[in-house]
Amino acid sequence: MEALRVWRASSNLLGFAVSRAAAAASTASAGRAHRLHIRCCSPAAAATTKPPQDRRRRSASSSSTSDRDSIRAIRLKKVEELREKGYEPYAYKWDRTHTTKELQETYAHLEDGQVCTEAAVSIAGRIVSRRAFGKLVFMTVRDDSGTIQLYCEKESLTEEQFEQLKAFIDIGDILGASGSIKKTEKGELSVYVNCFEILTKSLLPLPDKYHGLTDVDKRYRQRYIDMIANPEVADVFRTRAKVVSEIRKTMESFGFIEVETPVLQGAAGGAEARPFITHHNSLQRDLYLRIATELHLKRMLVGGLEKVYEIGRIFRNEGISTRHNPEFTTIEMYEAYSDYESMMNLAEEIVSRCAMDTLGKLKVDYQGTEISLERPWRRETMHRLVEEATGVDFNSFGDIESAKNAATGLLGIKTESHENTSLQACSSVGHVLNEVFETVVESTLVQPTFVLDYPVEISPLAKPHRRHAGLTERFELFICGREIGNAFSELTDPIDQRSRFENQIKQHNAKRAAMGKKVKSAEGKGDDDDEYSYEVSLDEDFLTSLEYGMPPASGMGLGIDRLVMLLTNSASIRDVIAFPVLKLQQ
Repeated sequence: MEALRVWRASSNLLGFAVSRAAAAASTASAGRAHRLHIRCCSPAAAATTKPPQDRRRRSASSSSTSDRDSIRAIRLKKVEELREKGYEPYAYKWDRTHTTKELQETYAHLEDGQVCTEAAVSIAGRIVSRRAFGKLVFMTVRDDSGTIQLYCEKESLTEEQFEQLKAFIDIGDILGASGSIKKTEKGELSVYVNCFEILTKSLLPLPDKYHGLTDVDKRYRQRYIDMIANPEVADVFRTRAKVVSEIRKTMESFGFIEVETPVLQGAAGGAEARPFITHHNSLQRDLYLRIATELHLKRMLVGGLEKVYEIGRIFRNEGISTRHNPEFTTIEMYEAYSDYESMMNLAEEIVSRCAMDTLGKLKVDYQGTEISLERPWRRETMHRLVEEATGVDFNSFGDIESAKNAATGLLGIKTESHENTSLQACSSVGHVLNEVFETVVESTLVQPTFVLDYPVEISPLAKPHRRHAGLTERFELFICGREIGNAFSELTDPIDQRSRFENQIKQHNAKRAAMGKKVKSAEGKGDDDDEYSYEVSLDEDFLTSLEYGMPPASGMGLGIDRLVMLLTNSASIRDVIAFPVLKLQQ
Protein backbone atom coordinates (compact mmCIF):
# COMPACT_ATOMS: atom_id res chain seq x y z
CA MET A 1 0.00 0.00 0.00
CA GLU A 2 2.95 2.30 0.66
CA ALA A 3 4.04 1.78 -2.94
CA LEU A 4 0.55 2.76 -4.09
CA ARG A 5 0.79 5.96 -2.08
CA VAL A 6 4.07 6.80 -3.75
CA TRP A 7 2.64 6.09 -7.20
CA ARG A 8 -0.36 8.34 -6.64
CA ALA A 9 1.81 11.13 -5.27
CA SER A 10 4.16 10.94 -8.23
CA SER A 11 1.23 11.07 -10.60
CA ASN A 12 0.14 14.30 -8.95
CA LEU A 13 3.66 15.63 -9.23
CA LEU A 14 3.66 15.04 -12.95
CA GLY A 15 0.33 16.72 -13.56
CA PHE A 16 -2.58 14.33 -12.87
CA ALA A 17 -5.56 16.59 -12.25
CA VAL A 18 -7.57 15.65 -9.18
CA SER A 19 -10.82 15.95 -11.05
CA ARG A 20 -9.73 13.30 -13.54
CA ALA A 21 -8.63 10.92 -10.80
CA ALA A 22 -11.81 11.45 -8.81
CA ALA A 23 -14.03 11.00 -11.84
CA ALA A 24 -12.18 7.87 -12.86
CA ALA A 25 -12.49 6.48 -9.34
CA SER A 26 -16.24 7.04 -9.14
CA THR A 27 -17.11 5.68 -12.57
CA ALA A 28 -14.60 2.91 -13.20
CA SER A 29 -15.58 -0.72 -12.83
CA ALA A 30 -13.97 -3.08 -10.37
CA GLY A 31 -11.84 -4.40 -13.21
CA ARG A 32 -10.66 -0.88 -14.00
CA ALA A 33 -9.73 -0.33 -10.37
CA HIS A 34 -7.77 -3.58 -10.47
CA ARG A 35 -6.00 -2.42 -13.62
CA LEU A 36 -4.90 0.86 -12.06
CA HIS A 37 -3.75 -1.00 -8.98
CA ILE A 38 -1.52 -3.35 -10.95
CA ARG A 39 0.38 -0.40 -12.49
CA CYS A 40 2.02 0.46 -9.18
CA CYS A 41 5.76 0.60 -8.71
CA SER A 42 6.47 -2.45 -6.53
CA PRO A 43 5.40 -6.06 -6.12
CA ALA A 44 3.36 -5.15 -3.09
CA ALA A 45 1.17 -3.00 -5.28
CA ALA A 46 -0.15 -6.05 -7.08
CA ALA A 47 -2.59 -6.76 -4.25
CA THR A 48 -6.23 -6.35 -5.16
CA THR A 49 -7.26 -4.20 -2.20
CA LYS A 50 -8.88 -1.02 -3.43
CA PRO A 51 -6.99 2.15 -2.36
CA PRO A 52 -8.76 4.42 0.12
CA GLN A 53 -10.84 7.22 -1.36
CA ASP A 54 -8.96 9.96 0.47
CA ARG A 55 -5.68 8.93 -1.14
CA ARG A 56 -7.23 8.84 -4.60
CA ARG A 57 -8.53 12.35 -4.14
CA ARG A 58 -5.24 13.91 -3.16
CA SER A 59 -4.66 17.46 -4.21
CA ALA A 60 -1.99 18.06 -6.84
CA SER A 61 -0.52 20.69 -4.51
CA SER A 62 0.56 17.95 -2.08
CA SER A 63 3.12 16.64 -4.59
CA SER A 64 6.77 17.40 -3.91
CA THR A 65 10.26 16.46 -4.93
CA SER A 66 10.29 13.87 -2.17
CA ASP A 67 7.63 11.86 -4.06
CA ARG A 68 9.90 11.70 -7.10
CA ASP A 69 12.79 10.72 -4.88
CA SER A 70 10.66 7.98 -3.30
CA ILE A 71 9.89 6.48 -6.69
CA ARG A 72 13.56 6.62 -7.57
CA ALA A 73 14.43 4.85 -4.31
CA ILE A 74 11.91 2.09 -5.05
CA ARG A 75 13.30 1.57 -8.53
CA LEU A 76 16.87 1.54 -7.26
CA LYS A 77 15.80 -1.22 -4.92
CA LYS A 78 14.46 -3.11 -7.92
CA VAL A 79 17.83 -2.74 -9.62
CA GLU A 80 19.52 -4.27 -6.58
CA GLU A 81 17.02 -7.13 -6.42
CA LEU A 82 17.43 -7.89 -10.12
CA ARG A 83 21.18 -8.12 -9.73
CA GLU A 84 20.78 -10.33 -6.67
CA LYS A 85 18.68 -12.66 -8.83
CA GLY A 86 21.40 -12.72 -11.50
CA TYR A 87 19.84 -10.27 -13.99
CA GLU A 88 21.76 -7.26 -15.31
CA PRO A 89 19.23 -4.38 -15.72
CA TYR A 90 21.56 -2.46 -18.07
CA ALA A 91 22.19 -4.72 -21.04
CA TYR A 92 24.99 -4.57 -23.61
CA LYS A 93 22.86 -5.27 -26.69
CA TRP A 94 19.69 -6.86 -28.02
CA ASP A 95 19.27 -8.55 -31.39
CA ARG A 96 16.04 -7.39 -32.95
CA THR A 97 14.54 -8.61 -36.18
CA HIS A 98 12.09 -5.79 -36.85
CA THR A 99 11.13 -2.26 -35.92
CA THR A 100 7.59 -1.72 -34.71
CA LYS A 101 6.69 -0.03 -37.99
CA GLU A 102 7.97 -2.99 -39.98
CA LEU A 103 5.82 -5.34 -37.91
CA GLN A 104 2.75 -3.15 -38.32
CA GLU A 105 3.22 -3.10 -42.09
CA THR A 106 4.21 -6.77 -42.53
CA TYR A 107 1.37 -8.28 -40.51
CA ALA A 108 -1.40 -5.78 -41.15
CA HIS A 109 -3.27 -8.46 -43.13
CA LEU A 110 -3.94 -10.70 -40.12
CA GLU A 111 -7.56 -11.22 -39.13
CA ASP A 112 -8.83 -10.27 -35.69
CA GLY A 113 -7.96 -13.05 -33.26
CA GLN A 114 -5.45 -14.68 -35.64
CA VAL A 115 -2.08 -15.90 -34.32
CA CYS A 116 0.86 -16.22 -36.71
CA THR A 117 2.75 -18.95 -34.85
CA GLU A 118 5.38 -19.44 -37.56
CA ALA A 119 6.59 -15.84 -37.14
CA ALA A 120 9.58 -15.41 -34.84
CA VAL A 121 10.14 -11.73 -34.15
CA SER A 122 12.25 -9.72 -31.76
CA ILE A 123 11.79 -6.03 -30.96
CA ALA A 124 13.05 -3.46 -28.47
CA GLY A 125 11.82 -0.13 -27.18
CA ARG A 126 10.55 1.91 -24.26
CA ILE A 127 7.46 0.86 -22.30
CA VAL A 128 4.98 3.74 -22.50
CA SER A 129 1.91 2.03 -21.07
CA ARG A 130 1.13 -1.06 -19.02
CA ARG A 131 -2.14 -2.79 -18.16
CA ALA A 132 -2.43 -5.97 -16.11
CA PHE A 133 -5.41 -8.30 -15.72
CA GLY A 134 -4.56 -11.29 -13.57
CA LYS A 135 -2.73 -13.75 -15.82
CA LEU A 136 -2.52 -11.30 -18.71
CA VAL A 137 -0.38 -8.18 -19.09
CA PHE A 138 -0.54 -5.73 -21.98
CA MET A 139 2.28 -3.28 -22.59
CA THR A 140 2.87 -0.76 -25.35
CA VAL A 141 6.45 -0.46 -26.52
CA ARG A 142 7.70 2.49 -28.57
CA ASP A 143 10.80 2.62 -30.72
CA ASP A 144 12.06 5.17 -33.24
CA SER A 145 9.52 4.09 -35.85
CA GLY A 146 6.30 3.76 -33.86
CA THR A 147 4.53 1.55 -31.30
CA ILE A 148 3.26 -1.99 -30.93
CA GLN A 149 1.52 -3.90 -28.18
CA LEU A 150 3.16 -6.68 -26.19
CA TYR A 151 0.73 -9.49 -25.33
CA CYS A 152 2.14 -11.22 -22.24
CA GLU A 153 0.23 -14.29 -21.14
CA LYS A 154 1.27 -16.29 -18.07
CA GLU A 155 1.01 -19.60 -19.97
CA SER A 156 3.54 -18.44 -22.58
CA LEU A 157 6.18 -17.33 -20.04
CA THR A 158 8.02 -19.11 -17.26
CA GLU A 159 6.70 -18.58 -13.77
CA GLU A 160 9.82 -16.58 -12.91
CA GLN A 161 9.51 -14.34 -15.95
CA PHE A 162 5.84 -13.63 -15.33
CA GLU A 163 6.57 -12.67 -11.74
CA GLN A 164 9.43 -10.46 -12.95
CA LEU A 165 7.06 -8.87 -15.43
CA LYS A 166 4.63 -7.93 -12.67
CA ALA A 167 7.15 -6.99 -10.00
CA PHE A 168 10.04 -5.27 -11.75
CA ILE A 169 8.88 -3.63 -14.98
CA ASP A 170 7.75 0.00 -14.86
CA ILE A 171 6.59 2.48 -17.45
CA GLY A 172 9.74 4.06 -18.88
CA ASP A 173 11.85 0.90 -18.85
CA ILE A 174 13.49 -0.16 -22.11
CA LEU A 175 12.60 -3.74 -22.92
CA GLY A 176 13.58 -6.37 -25.45
CA ALA A 177 10.89 -8.92 -26.31
CA SER A 178 10.67 -11.98 -28.57
CA GLY A 179 7.75 -14.10 -29.68
CA SER A 180 5.21 -14.65 -32.41
CA ILE A 181 2.61 -12.30 -33.87
CA LYS A 182 -1.01 -12.09 -32.80
CA LYS A 183 -3.88 -9.79 -33.66
CA THR A 184 -6.25 -9.51 -30.72
CA GLU A 185 -9.99 -9.90 -30.95
CA LYS A 186 -10.20 -6.10 -30.87
CA GLY A 187 -7.86 -5.81 -33.85
CA GLU A 188 -4.66 -4.76 -32.03
CA LEU A 189 -1.54 -6.19 -33.64
CA SER A 190 0.68 -7.56 -30.88
CA VAL A 191 3.88 -9.43 -30.21
CA TYR A 192 2.82 -12.63 -28.44
CA VAL A 193 5.70 -12.63 -25.97
CA ASN A 194 7.51 -15.83 -24.97
CA CYS A 195 10.72 -14.18 -23.80
CA PHE A 196 11.75 -10.71 -22.66
CA GLU A 197 14.67 -8.90 -21.06
CA ILE A 198 14.99 -5.60 -19.23
CA LEU A 199 17.55 -3.71 -21.30
CA THR A 200 17.54 -0.48 -19.30
CA LYS A 201 15.85 0.05 -15.97
CA SER A 202 14.34 3.54 -15.74
CA LEU A 203 14.80 5.21 -12.35
CA LEU A 204 12.62 8.28 -12.82
CA PRO A 205 8.89 8.38 -13.70
CA LEU A 206 7.72 9.71 -17.04
CA PRO A 207 5.11 12.46 -17.40
CA ASP A 208 1.59 11.07 -17.25
CA LYS A 209 0.01 9.96 -20.50
CA TYR A 210 -2.98 12.32 -20.26
CA HIS A 211 -1.14 15.63 -20.05
CA GLY A 212 2.32 14.76 -21.35
CA LEU A 213 4.99 17.39 -20.76
CA THR A 214 3.35 20.80 -21.10
CA ASP A 215 5.85 23.01 -19.24
CA VAL A 216 7.44 24.80 -22.20
CA ASP A 217 10.60 25.76 -20.36
CA LYS A 218 11.12 22.19 -19.14
CA ARG A 219 10.50 20.88 -22.66
CA TYR A 220 13.45 22.92 -23.92
CA ARG A 221 15.72 22.22 -20.95
CA GLN A 222 15.05 18.48 -20.94
CA ARG A 223 14.42 17.77 -24.60
CA TYR A 224 14.86 14.04 -24.00
CA ILE A 225 11.75 14.03 -21.78
CA ASP A 226 9.94 16.19 -24.33
CA MET A 227 10.65 13.63 -27.05
CA ILE A 228 9.45 10.75 -24.87
CA ALA A 229 6.28 12.52 -23.74
CA ASN A 230 5.53 14.13 -27.11
CA PRO A 231 6.64 11.75 -29.89
CA GLU A 232 5.73 14.28 -32.58
CA VAL A 233 8.66 16.43 -31.42
CA ALA A 234 11.05 13.88 -32.89
CA ASP A 235 9.35 14.39 -36.26
CA VAL A 236 10.58 18.00 -36.27
CA PHE A 237 14.17 16.82 -35.98
CA ARG A 238 13.63 14.15 -38.62
CA THR A 239 12.37 16.89 -40.93
CA ARG A 240 15.36 19.02 -40.03
CA ALA A 241 17.69 16.19 -41.01
CA LYS A 242 15.87 15.81 -44.34
CA VAL A 243 16.15 19.54 -45.01
CA VAL A 244 19.91 19.54 -44.41
CA SER A 245 20.28 16.43 -46.56
CA GLU A 246 18.24 17.94 -49.40
CA ILE A 247 20.26 21.17 -49.25
CA ARG A 248 23.46 19.16 -49.66
CA LYS A 249 21.99 17.21 -52.57
CA THR A 250 20.92 20.45 -54.25
CA MET A 251 24.31 22.07 -53.82
CA GLU A 252 26.13 19.02 -55.14
CA SER A 253 23.77 18.86 -58.13
CA PHE A 254 24.91 22.37 -59.06
CA GLY A 255 28.57 21.45 -58.75
CA PHE A 256 29.35 23.01 -55.35
CA ILE A 257 31.77 21.36 -52.94
CA GLU A 258 31.45 21.47 -49.16
CA VAL A 259 34.35 22.88 -47.15
CA GLU A 260 35.01 23.56 -43.48
CA THR A 261 36.31 26.82 -42.06
CA PRO A 262 37.44 27.79 -38.53
CA VAL A 263 34.99 28.27 -35.69
CA LEU A 264 37.66 30.00 -33.61
CA GLN A 265 38.83 33.11 -35.42
CA GLY A 266 41.31 35.87 -34.76
CA ALA A 267 38.87 38.58 -35.88
CA ALA A 268 35.08 38.54 -35.89
CA GLY A 269 34.11 39.37 -39.46
CA GLY A 270 31.60 38.72 -42.20
CA ALA A 271 28.69 40.35 -40.37
CA GLU A 272 27.91 43.08 -37.87
CA ALA A 273 27.16 41.18 -34.69
CA ARG A 274 28.43 40.95 -31.14
CA PRO A 275 30.79 37.96 -30.88
CA PHE A 276 31.56 35.50 -28.11
CA ILE A 277 35.14 35.91 -26.93
CA THR A 278 37.33 33.17 -25.53
CA HIS A 279 41.00 32.90 -24.64
CA HIS A 280 43.55 30.42 -25.92
CA ASN A 281 45.96 29.71 -23.09
CA SER A 282 48.85 28.25 -25.10
CA LEU A 283 48.76 31.00 -27.70
CA GLN A 284 48.10 33.68 -25.08
CA ARG A 285 45.54 35.42 -27.28
CA ASP A 286 41.83 36.10 -27.42
CA LEU A 287 39.82 34.33 -30.10
CA TYR A 288 36.26 34.81 -31.33
CA LEU A 289 33.58 32.26 -32.08
CA ARG A 290 32.66 32.95 -35.68
CA ILE A 291 29.74 35.23 -36.44
CA ALA A 292 29.78 34.19 -40.12
CA THR A 293 31.67 31.85 -42.44
CA GLU A 294 31.89 34.41 -45.23
CA LEU A 295 35.43 35.68 -45.13
CA HIS A 296 37.09 32.28 -45.05
CA LEU A 297 34.88 30.97 -47.85
CA LYS A 298 35.92 33.92 -49.98
CA ARG A 299 39.53 33.03 -49.31
CA MET A 300 38.71 29.66 -50.92
CA LEU A 301 37.58 31.52 -54.06
CA VAL A 302 40.88 33.39 -54.09
CA GLY A 303 42.63 30.01 -53.82
CA GLY A 304 40.92 28.72 -56.95
CA LEU A 305 37.80 26.82 -55.84
CA GLU A 306 34.92 28.28 -57.85
CA LYS A 307 31.83 26.85 -56.13
CA VAL A 308 32.02 26.34 -52.38
CA TYR A 309 29.59 26.11 -49.48
CA GLU A 310 29.58 25.37 -45.77
CA ILE A 311 26.79 24.25 -43.44
CA GLY A 312 27.79 25.19 -39.94
CA ARG A 313 27.07 26.69 -36.57
CA ILE A 314 27.22 30.47 -36.14
CA PHE A 315 27.56 32.17 -32.73
CA ARG A 316 26.31 35.66 -31.90
CA ASN A 317 26.30 37.08 -28.39
CA GLU A 318 22.98 38.82 -28.77
CA GLY A 319 19.36 38.61 -27.66
CA ILE A 320 17.19 35.51 -27.34
CA SER A 321 13.68 35.43 -28.79
CA THR A 322 11.33 33.22 -30.77
CA ARG A 323 13.41 34.14 -33.83
CA HIS A 324 16.90 34.29 -32.35
CA ASN A 325 19.19 31.82 -30.60
CA PRO A 326 22.82 32.67 -29.76
CA GLU A 327 23.96 29.67 -31.80
CA PHE A 328 22.24 28.78 -35.04
CA THR A 329 22.88 26.96 -38.30
CA THR A 330 23.34 28.49 -41.73
CA ILE A 331 24.52 27.53 -45.15
CA GLU A 332 26.76 30.02 -46.92
CA MET A 333 27.66 29.52 -50.56
CA TYR A 334 29.86 31.36 -53.06
CA GLU A 335 30.02 31.00 -56.83
CA ALA A 336 32.67 32.55 -59.02
CA TYR A 337 31.69 34.40 -62.23
CA SER A 338 28.06 34.97 -61.16
CA ASP A 339 26.06 37.84 -59.62
CA TYR A 340 23.20 38.17 -57.15
CA GLU A 341 20.62 37.29 -59.79
CA SER A 342 22.10 33.79 -59.80
CA MET A 343 21.67 33.57 -56.04
CA MET A 344 17.99 34.47 -56.27
CA ASN A 345 17.44 31.54 -58.59
CA LEU A 346 19.45 29.26 -56.31
CA ALA A 347 17.48 30.37 -53.24
CA GLU A 348 14.20 29.52 -54.97
CA GLU A 349 15.61 26.16 -56.00
CA ILE A 350 16.84 25.22 -52.51
CA VAL A 351 13.69 26.21 -50.63
CA SER A 352 11.28 24.68 -53.13
CA ARG A 353 13.22 21.40 -53.26
CA CYS A 354 13.26 21.20 -49.46
CA ALA A 355 9.50 21.79 -49.37
CA MET A 356 8.83 19.09 -51.94
CA ASP A 357 11.12 16.62 -50.19
CA THR A 358 9.65 17.14 -46.72
CA LEU A 359 6.01 18.05 -47.48
CA GLY A 360 5.45 16.93 -51.04
CA LYS A 361 3.92 20.28 -51.99
CA LEU A 362 4.71 23.98 -52.45
CA LYS A 363 1.72 25.28 -50.49
CA VAL A 364 2.79 25.52 -46.85
CA ASP A 365 0.50 26.22 -43.92
CA TYR A 366 2.36 28.32 -41.38
CA GLN A 367 0.56 29.33 -38.19
CA GLY A 368 -2.77 29.51 -40.01
CA THR A 369 -1.47 31.33 -43.10
CA GLU A 370 -0.94 29.64 -46.46
CA ILE A 371 2.49 30.36 -47.90
CA SER A 372 2.96 29.74 -51.61
CA LEU A 373 6.49 28.72 -52.58
CA GLU A 374 5.60 28.45 -56.26
CA ARG A 375 8.05 30.33 -58.46
CA PRO A 376 8.81 33.03 -59.38
CA TRP A 377 8.86 34.93 -56.09
CA ARG A 378 8.25 38.64 -55.77
CA ARG A 379 11.27 40.90 -56.30
CA GLU A 380 11.15 44.54 -55.16
CA THR A 381 13.63 47.19 -54.04
CA MET A 382 13.90 48.36 -50.42
CA HIS A 383 13.17 51.96 -51.43
CA ARG A 384 10.02 50.95 -53.27
CA LEU A 385 8.70 48.80 -50.40
CA VAL A 386 9.24 51.60 -47.88
CA GLU A 387 7.53 54.08 -50.17
CA GLU A 388 4.56 51.71 -50.62
CA ALA A 389 4.20 51.32 -46.86
CA THR A 390 4.75 54.95 -45.80
CA GLY A 391 4.20 57.14 -48.84
CA VAL A 392 7.68 58.62 -48.33
CA ASP A 393 10.42 58.41 -50.95
CA PHE A 394 13.73 58.39 -49.10
CA ASN A 395 15.54 59.09 -52.37
CA SER A 396 14.21 62.63 -52.07
CA PHE A 397 16.14 63.46 -48.89
CA GLY A 398 19.35 65.37 -49.48
CA ASP A 399 20.49 65.40 -45.87
CA ILE A 400 20.32 63.02 -42.94
CA GLU A 401 18.43 65.34 -40.56
CA SER A 402 15.46 65.57 -42.94
CA ALA A 403 15.42 61.77 -43.16
CA LYS A 404 15.56 61.43 -39.35
CA ASN A 405 12.72 63.89 -38.88
CA ALA A 406 10.58 62.03 -41.40
CA ALA A 407 11.37 58.69 -39.78
CA THR A 408 10.56 60.02 -36.29
CA GLY A 409 7.12 61.05 -37.50
CA LEU A 410 6.53 57.81 -39.39
CA LEU A 411 7.53 55.59 -36.48
CA GLY A 412 5.90 57.69 -33.75
CA ILE A 413 9.14 57.63 -31.77
CA LYS A 414 9.29 59.51 -28.46
CA THR A 415 12.35 61.63 -27.79
CA GLU A 416 13.42 59.73 -24.68
CA SER A 417 12.91 56.25 -26.12
CA HIS A 418 15.58 53.66 -26.95
CA GLU A 419 14.33 53.65 -30.54
CA ASN A 420 15.03 57.38 -30.83
CA THR A 421 18.56 56.86 -29.51
CA SER A 422 19.13 54.21 -32.17
CA LEU A 423 17.66 56.44 -34.86
CA GLN A 424 19.73 59.46 -33.84
CA ALA A 425 22.85 57.27 -33.97
CA CYS A 426 22.23 56.63 -37.67
CA SER A 427 25.05 58.16 -39.69
CA SER A 428 23.44 58.25 -43.14
CA VAL A 429 20.13 58.34 -44.99
CA GLY A 430 20.71 54.68 -45.83
CA HIS A 431 20.81 53.76 -42.16
CA VAL A 432 17.59 55.70 -41.52
CA LEU A 433 15.91 53.97 -44.45
CA ASN A 434 16.91 50.61 -43.02
CA GLU A 435 15.47 51.54 -39.59
CA VAL A 436 12.13 52.37 -41.20
CA PHE A 437 12.20 49.23 -43.32
CA GLU A 438 12.87 46.96 -40.34
CA THR A 439 10.16 48.62 -38.24
CA VAL A 440 7.40 49.10 -40.80
CA VAL A 441 7.92 46.74 -43.73
CA GLU A 442 9.62 43.51 -42.59
CA SER A 443 6.65 42.02 -40.73
CA THR A 444 4.36 42.54 -43.75
CA LEU A 445 6.47 40.39 -46.09
CA VAL A 446 4.53 37.18 -45.55
CA GLN A 447 4.81 35.62 -48.99
CA PRO A 448 8.34 34.97 -50.34
CA THR A 449 9.88 38.29 -51.29
CA PHE A 450 13.35 39.27 -52.45
CA VAL A 451 14.14 42.76 -51.13
CA LEU A 452 16.71 44.26 -53.50
CA ASP A 453 19.35 46.95 -53.69
CA TYR A 454 20.29 47.93 -50.15
CA PRO A 455 22.12 51.19 -49.32
CA VAL A 456 25.89 50.94 -49.53
CA GLU A 457 26.28 52.18 -45.94
CA ILE A 458 24.73 49.01 -44.49
CA SER A 459 26.26 46.60 -47.01
CA PRO A 460 30.05 46.72 -46.56
CA LEU A 461 30.68 43.43 -48.37
CA ALA A 462 28.43 43.98 -51.42
CA LYS A 463 29.43 45.27 -54.83
CA PRO A 464 28.19 48.78 -55.80
CA HIS A 465 25.06 48.69 -57.93
CA ARG A 466 26.02 48.93 -61.57
CA ARG A 467 23.13 51.33 -62.38
CA HIS A 468 22.13 53.14 -59.15
CA ALA A 469 24.68 55.18 -57.20
CA GLY A 470 24.60 54.77 -53.42
CA LEU A 471 23.09 51.30 -53.62
CA THR A 472 24.54 47.80 -53.74
CA GLU A 473 23.68 44.60 -55.54
CA ARG A 474 22.32 42.90 -52.47
CA PHE A 475 19.08 41.18 -51.58
CA GLU A 476 17.47 39.67 -48.53
CA LEU A 477 14.84 36.95 -48.76
CA PHE A 478 11.84 37.29 -46.45
CA ILE A 479 9.14 34.70 -45.77
CA CYS A 480 6.53 35.05 -43.00
CA GLY A 481 8.02 38.40 -42.04
CA ARG A 482 11.38 36.81 -41.28
CA GLU A 483 14.71 37.09 -43.02
CA ILE A 484 15.58 33.69 -44.48
CA GLY A 485 18.52 34.65 -46.67
CA ASN A 486 21.01 37.39 -47.47
CA ALA A 487 23.06 37.63 -50.68
CA PHE A 488 25.36 39.94 -52.65
CA SER A 489 27.21 40.42 -55.80
CA GLU A 490 30.46 40.19 -53.87
CA LEU A 491 32.83 43.11 -53.50
CA THR A 492 36.19 42.20 -55.04
CA ASP A 493 37.98 45.57 -55.07
CA PRO A 494 40.46 45.38 -52.15
CA ILE A 495 40.84 49.16 -51.83
CA ASP A 496 37.08 49.74 -51.74
CA GLN A 497 36.72 46.86 -49.29
CA ARG A 498 39.27 48.32 -46.89
CA SER A 499 37.61 51.73 -47.06
CA ARG A 500 34.19 50.26 -46.28
CA PHE A 501 35.51 48.23 -43.37
CA GLU A 502 37.13 51.34 -41.92
CA ASN A 503 33.88 53.31 -42.32
CA GLN A 504 31.96 50.46 -40.70
CA ILE A 505 34.30 50.57 -37.69
CA LYS A 506 33.84 54.35 -37.40
CA GLN A 507 30.05 53.98 -37.52
CA HIS A 508 30.15 51.21 -34.96
CA ASN A 509 32.30 53.24 -32.60
CA ALA A 510 30.01 56.26 -32.98
CA LYS A 511 26.95 54.14 -32.11
CA ARG A 512 28.88 52.60 -29.25
CA ALA A 513 29.67 56.02 -27.84
CA ALA A 514 26.12 57.31 -28.27
CA MET A 515 24.49 54.27 -26.73
CA GLY A 516 27.03 54.22 -23.92
CA LYS A 517 26.27 57.83 -22.95
CA LYS A 518 22.54 57.14 -23.02
CA VAL A 519 22.83 54.07 -20.79
CA LYS A 520 25.12 55.85 -18.32
CA SER A 521 22.89 58.90 -18.02
CA ALA A 522 19.63 56.95 -17.82
CA GLU A 523 20.58 53.96 -15.72
CA GLY A 524 24.02 54.56 -14.32
CA LYS A 525 25.43 51.51 -16.07
CA GLY A 526 28.57 51.05 -18.13
CA ASP A 527 28.42 50.29 -21.84
CA ASP A 528 29.12 46.58 -21.38
CA ASP A 529 25.38 45.89 -21.49
CA ASP A 530 24.54 47.51 -24.83
CA GLU A 531 24.62 45.95 -28.26
CA TYR A 532 27.59 48.02 -29.46
CA SER A 533 29.89 47.45 -26.47
CA TYR A 534 32.23 45.10 -28.33
CA GLU A 535 35.21 46.24 -30.38
CA VAL A 536 35.50 45.77 -34.15
CA SER A 537 38.82 45.28 -35.89
CA LEU A 538 40.00 44.82 -39.47
CA ASP A 539 40.66 41.31 -40.74
CA GLU A 540 43.96 42.16 -42.36
CA ASP A 541 44.52 38.65 -43.70
CA PHE A 542 41.23 38.75 -45.61
CA LEU A 543 42.09 42.12 -47.10
CA THR A 544 45.48 40.72 -48.09
CA SER A 545 43.79 37.78 -49.83
CA LEU A 546 41.68 40.18 -51.91
CA GLU A 547 44.85 41.90 -53.10
CA TYR A 548 45.90 38.62 -54.70
CA GLY A 549 42.65 38.80 -56.67
CA MET A 550 39.22 37.25 -56.15
CA PRO A 551 37.14 36.48 -59.27
CA PRO A 552 33.75 38.14 -59.78
CA ALA A 553 31.36 36.18 -57.57
CA SER A 554 28.07 36.08 -55.77
CA GLY A 555 27.39 34.68 -52.33
CA MET A 556 24.43 33.88 -50.12
CA GLY A 557 23.65 32.81 -46.59
CA LEU A 558 20.43 30.95 -45.70
CA GLY A 559 19.17 30.38 -42.17
CA ILE A 560 18.48 26.67 -41.84
CA ASP A 561 16.69 26.99 -38.50
CA ARG A 562 14.16 29.46 -39.89
CA LEU A 563 13.65 27.34 -42.98
CA VAL A 564 12.90 24.35 -40.76
CA MET A 565 10.50 26.52 -38.72
CA LEU A 566 8.58 27.25 -41.92
CA LEU A 567 8.45 23.63 -43.07
CA THR A 568 7.44 22.24 -39.65
CA ASN A 569 4.96 25.00 -38.74
CA SER A 570 7.02 25.83 -35.65
CA ALA A 571 6.33 29.17 -33.97
CA SER A 572 9.66 29.43 -32.15
CA ILE A 573 13.24 28.79 -33.19
CA ARG A 574 13.60 26.85 -29.93
CA ASP A 575 11.22 24.25 -31.34
CA VAL A 576 13.64 23.35 -34.14
CA ILE A 577 16.89 23.47 -32.17
CA ALA A 578 17.25 20.35 -30.06
CA PHE A 579 19.00 22.06 -27.16
CA PRO A 580 18.48 25.84 -27.32
CA VAL A 581 20.27 28.30 -25.05
CA LEU A 582 18.07 29.28 -22.09
CA LYS A 583 18.26 31.51 -19.06
CA LEU A 584 19.57 29.98 -15.88
CA GLN A 585 16.90 28.48 -13.67
CA GLN A 586 16.22 30.46 -10.53
